[in-house]
Amino acid sequence: MALIVQKYGGTSVGDTERMKNVARRCLAAQKAGHDVVVVVSAMSGETNRLLKLVAQITDRPDEREQDVVVATGEQVSIGLVAMAIQAQGGKAVSFLGHQVRIVTDSTFSKARIKSIDAEPIRAALKRGQIVVVAGFQGVDETGSVTTLGRGGSDTTGVALAAALKADACEIYTDVDGVYTTDPNVCPAAKKLDRITYEEMLELASLGAKVLQIRSVEFAMKYKVPLWVKSSFTEDPGTLVCEEDASMEDVLVRGVAYDRNEAKITVVGVPDQPGTAAKLFGALDAKHIVVDLIVQNPSRDGRTDVTFTVAKSDFAKAHEVVKQAAQDVGATGIEVDDAIAKVSIVGVGMRNHSGVAAKMFQTLSQEGINIQLISTSEIKTSCVIHTKYTELAVRALHTAFGLDAPPPVTANPTVSEVDALKGQKA
Repeated sequence: MALIVQKYGGTSVGDTERMKNVARRCLAAQKAGHDVVVVVSAMSGETNRLLKLVAQITDRPDEREQDVVVATGEQVSIGLVAMAIQAQGGKAVSFLGHQVRIVTDSTFSKARIKSIDAEPIRAALKRGQIVVVAGFQGVDETGSVTTLGRGGSDTTGVALAAALKADACEIYTDVDGVYTTDPNVCPAAKKLDRITYEEMLELASLGAKVLQIRSVEFAMKYKVPLWVKSSFTEDPGTLVCEEDASMEDVLVRGVAYDRNEAKITVVGVPDQPGTAAKLFGALDAKHIVVDLIVQNPSRDGRTDVTFTVAKSDFAKAHEVVKQAAQDVGATGIEVDDAIAKVSIVGVGMRNHSGVAAKMFQTLSQEGINIQLISTSEIKTSCVIHTKYTELAVRALHTAFGLDAPPPVTANPTVSEVDALKGQKA
């Protein structure tokens, strides 16, 4: 017997028929002898619908009250899924975030989990029930409802698996695993059987939408075996796990891209101690996350500082930097929101030279200019013009040998050969 945590995303519970399918999967796992805990997202599109209602009331909502509204989507889902399990002859009980004491900090709309009381879940499992838990939500120390940000149900699932010391956490979504890149951009992308925590963390942070970053952080910290599967097929999916020696043989595991970036350059910054601290301290005070940072060599006592932020923070960042630039005595600001970031990721990059050079050469051959470069042990990222995103992804995917082999076609039959001859005649 194993303890398994299963998480189902919005598309997996998008209507009542899909909820019935989730119930069948849960019951099948229980009949196989496992204890089953299910984490459920709101129905597909429901969170957006609730946010639109908020927007109709005010364009500057109180974040605490907004969390109260958007957290209701998961309440509907868990009740319906629990009833679907019961309707198929199983025993189930649903819990909201506060009922299992998923305690978070008070950063509304993007709270972080601090602790979980797993005892109510353990008690229900002892009673033979399948436990259905609301994803995406928790409560702070004062009892206020909080939400964990987009994709937060992934984090709920992995955090519960860690708290329960589960044998596995299965993330069910509308894709059948983790791919070498986005199949919608590169048809030659192929599904991976395994990927390391570090590689998955990098890919998630660089734009891959399969898993939320914090869910991978939890899995890596607590060594939770993490499976990414489709709720619509029986494909075994992709295992996110610890690195082993064989996984270093693959030079590049995947190619990621992110169009949700904007670039700001502060021109003519006085090259003296404390200037960068003032610039980026002003951004930090407004909770604006900065990604890539490049500082040019100093000339005549001044330098240029370029950095990227999420497009959602671009307008706010622009206003903050305009004031900060004046405060430090910079001569101007340049902005560009028509950029994208493309990245290659692989633990094998640690022990192989020439990977970055090959990336740069590949982009050069396609006539793609590189605006910014960032590297780490297992990734290299380049900022390029957004119009070249898809071309860059496909070129890099091919250059590093990630393309899936073309489908094998069967040999034509004698009658087919005769028919072709007849056509030519």
